[in-house]
Amino acid sequence: MKTKALPLILLCVAVFAGGCSDSPWNNPYPDEHAGKRIYYDSFSERPKHLDPVSSYSEDEALFIGQIYEPPLQYHFLKRPYELIPLSATEVPEPEYYDEDGHRLHGDAAEEEVARAVYTIHIRQDIRYQPHPALARDESGAYRYHDLQSSDLKDIRSLKDFPHAGTRELVAADFVYQIKRLVKPGLHSPLAGFMSKYIVDLGGLGQRLREQPERGLPVDLREIEFAGAEVVDRYTYRVHLKRKYPQFKYWLSMYFFSPVPWEADVFYSQPGMKERNISLDWYPVGTGPFMLTENNPNRHMILERNPNFHGEDYPVEGMPGDREKGFLDDAGKSMPFIDMAYYSLEKEAIPEWNKFLQGYFDTSGIISDSFDQAVQFTAAGEPELTTEMQNKGIGLLTAVRPTIVYLGFNMLDDVVGGDSERARLLRRALSIAIDYEEFLSIFANGRGIAAQGPIPSGIYGAREGREGINPYVYDWADGKPRRKPISEARELLHKAGYRDGRNIETGEPLVLYLDVTSGGAGSKTLLNWYRKQFDKLGIQLVIRATDYNRFREKMRKGTAQIYTWGWNADYPDPENFLFLLYGENGKVKHQGENTSNYDNERYDDLFVKMRAMDRGPDRQAIIDEMVEILRRDAPWVWGYHPQAYSLYHQWYGNAKPNLMARNTLKYKTIDPELRQAKRLEWNQPVLWPLVLLGLIIVLSIIPAVITYRHKQRAAVK
Repeated sequence: MKTKALPLILLCVAVFAGGCSDSPWNNPYPDEHAGKRIYYDSFSERPKHLDPVSSYSEDEALFIGQIYEPPLQYHFLKRPYELIPLSATEVPEPEYYDEDGHRLHGDAAEEEVARAVYTIHIRQDIRYQPHPALARDESGAYRYHDLQSSDLKDIRSLKDFPHAGTRELVAADFVYQIKRLVKPGLHSPLAGFMSKYIVDLGGLGQRLREQPERGLPVDLREIEFAGAEVVDRYTYRVHLKRKYPQFKYWLSMYFFSPVPWEADVFYSQPGMKERNISLDWYPVGTGPFMLTENNPNRHMILERNPNFHGEDYPVEGMPGDREKGFLDDAGKSMPFIDMAYYSLEKEAIPEWNKFLQGYFDTSGIISDSFDQAVQFTAAGEPELTTEMQNKGIGLLTAVRPTIVYLGFNMLDDVVGGDSERARLLRRALSIAIDYEEFLSIFANGRGIAAQGPIPSGIYGAREGREGINPYVYDWADGKPRRKPISEARELLHKAGYRDGRNIETGEPLVLYLDVTSGGAGSKTLLNWYRKQFDKLGIQLVIRATDYNRFREKMRKGTAQIYTWGWNADYPDPENFLFLLYGENGKVKHQGENTSNYDNERYDDLFVKMRAMDRGPDRQAIIDEMVEILRRDAPWVWGYHPQAYSLYHQWYGNAKPNLMARNTLKYKTIDPELRQAKRLEWNQPVLWPLVLLGLIIVLSIIPAVITYRHKQRAAVK
């Protein structure tokens, strides 16, 4: 009897002991994390490139942005987005020269400028994170620069190298990285674009491709290059072929982050690639964090860089930032956390549940859970549900620097061209296609209908009454209101169509929307588009195909109407307005002007605008360009998506910055409050176990009584 009862007793002890633990039963993290300033988040798939010369996706930027430090960065709090120094000492101002080498004024016209020179001074207190590539022995020689495959037999990861070193960041590291843009085998997505601007970059790429095969990696330090030069230990220059003020924005992107030549030598040795020991897998930077564990099938861990030079939290922001607590840490040294722990989460529902349990500090909102998290006031403003408010969860919204639009092929005989008939047809459709309704049905209201190509928060965008598209909206009750469908029908009539039929021939107007094949949910969306056209009596035919075929149709100009989108590379209107510049036409020039829009006045203004610095004159030109686009309507302007983010009460400095990628250093965590809330929200439900124990005990008692009766009977 005593022996049989022991397991039950041990079970009960474990149950009640667990209930008294300082950690919830379902805690997915190691016990040693308790009480530490650790940020918890998730990722859905392995980052393919962590080499800053090759990476160009958001899932990779999640890590790269915390590790590498380009010359510039965006101010964390200010809007519109403002560039400030990072590894540089100041934001560089270009010097302009004519063909004879004479210095020009800063406001020189683009056609006068034959050379633009950016002189960049870097900070003198920056060192690289500890890394084996930088380790030296007692004589000063590099420990791991002459390895053979046999030397790596016990090496499985970077941690298996017993020594790590560091050195000071120097200007030559930035020049070296610019050369890496065209290094064969790295396939930088920026190489082609920057070859149009940086002197000799295309030529350098050609010379590198022509290098004879010697079995050894090319030492880029020895290759002559006129596009970038080292001036002194802490200064370098970049030479551009023409005036391009937007180049400073590229200096905030990790393509221009410093990379030590030692890293290339280290990772190019025999046997490294086979072990996934590469710059794509183990980056080496100067930023506040370093990647200490890369296990993409489970988790990825960033830890504080012990060699980080330090940086202070901003002391000024926007109106309202102080009241929201975003300036509580003004002037304090960053980073505020010691580790960022990213768990692999492929399914949205488990990820959402872990956020509600307190195991992730922030979260987006999946469509299936939107109503659980957010409700709308009578004025149409989003607010958290009572359930979320009771948990102390906060909500932040921000307009993404993105536009999603419906485009017309301006080479098409029906919807394209510069005729008044086609222009009126496009404007009628712009009114009829109700993107406010689209956002309500398909995006839970997460977005704002676009008034033109430039999103809110980007310099050049107009807000309020002066920012509306007067061809599609009226200003009423302090906000834009879409014009009535009767006005769209009147425009269609003026275009030569009555109730969707050609007035002269009586033939129905049939238009074609080219899309890529989608899943089951796409049917509802496409039906919605049909209904929008049907408001005007227009028949819409959907032509669905695979993505490669769709791209070919766009390239050849055989699509009629299509949907597309664009995410900003940098916060300047040039990055959106160039999408409709004639010289970027998809068919003629294989550019990003997918509508093949061509307006001589617009193009002249674009060329002038892109070479101007910010100011009233540039704003006036932007306003005129936007007016031309609204009048011609090459796009139905669609919408700008809105980011909705949730965060727990222990997570600080949560203001979203949708241009910056290096925001982890600003975040704060209150580990004590988090632990208390996790315990509160994850209390084990013990009564089923207790009930089970009682049932087991009660079921044993009759057997025990019967057994004892038999024993006594046997004795008698």
